[in-house]
Amino acid sequence: MKNTFLDNTSLIKYSKETHECEPIQNIEDISFVSEDKSIHWLNTYGTNYTKEFKQIIHHTYLDDFLLKLISDENHPNKVLELDNVIFVAIKVLKTETDNFNTEQMFFILAPNHLWSIQEQKGDYFEWIRERIRDNKGIVRSKKNDYLLFLLLESIIDNYEETYNSLSSSMTTLMQKSDVRPTPEFTQNVEKEKNTIITFKKAAISLRDIIAKIEKIEHHKINKKFYSELSTQVNNLLNTIDFDLQEMESKINLIFSIQGHRLNEVMKTLTIFSVIFIPLTFLAGIYGMNFKNIPELETEYGYFVLLGVMLLITLVSIYLFKKKKWF
Repeated sequence: MKNTFLDNTSLIKYSKETHECEPIQNIEDISFVSEDKSIHWLNTYGTNYTKEFKQIIHHTYLDDFLLKLISDENHPNKVLELDNVIFVAIKVLKTETDNFNTEQMFFILAPNHLWSIQEQKGDYFEWIRERIRDNKGIVRSKKNDYLLFLLLESIIDNYEETYNSLSSSMTTLMQKSDVRPTPEFTQNVEKEKNTIITFKKAAISLRDIIAKIEKIEHHKINKKFYSELSTQVNNLLNTIDFDLQEMESKINLIFSIQGHRLNEVMKTLTIFSVIFIPLTFLAGIYGMNFKNIPELETEYGYFVLLGVMLLITLVSIYLFKKKKWF
């Protein structure tokens, strides 16, 4: 298990002048105390290395409570300020598949150190490693709170890119006027609406985490960075809310069209009923089996009855048209 842990763990040391990224040979080589002011970024794929986590925490004199926090499989989104350490737990939406499963991530911010723990291998942070390696931008001249800012920003950027790509491919969302009250169309609307809600939940989780980080009274945290993150995630939420309103409008329009069609059918049936009820009444009277029905003996009684029926029909149609029922 130890070798597996080391295979899934990387350590990047960097400062404004230097950069190191060498394989870790032993867990004892991991330290959260640095003699210089270089930043250490420790990254681990997997949350089931309880023994190794315990060894690192004890070896580096971190708060023992961290082990309990990391070992919790169903950990809620949380930001805690411990003894000289800031702990961040967040559920991150996995956008690589259509199922949109979630992945648990932990970030432990210590002086000049950042330990990121990810439930699954593979992330959106490779561009950050590249910028550190090639000394691009200002990342190597900033402290570890800026590194945490970049990691969270990378998650938000991934949400934005995936959501924009996904929303542009949503057929029912892109169809502004072509709303069809068919079962297939309604099912697609509900499916796409649920996808949007999934992204909204993930974005709200990120917003809550950023808000909690901004409230931390810690001199090592530059709140200016996280104010920018808050703006980004709020912009994403505004876009999502707008699309949700579009979906709600389409659903309401579908119900309105269905209701209108039902009313039209009921109106047509009602008109036919009003026309044929008196005709049926007359046919019922003269269809009775009494011997003494004087009209039956009239020479032109049949034609008179048909004329009365035709007159009733024409009067009914005239009245309906006058009232603009059709």
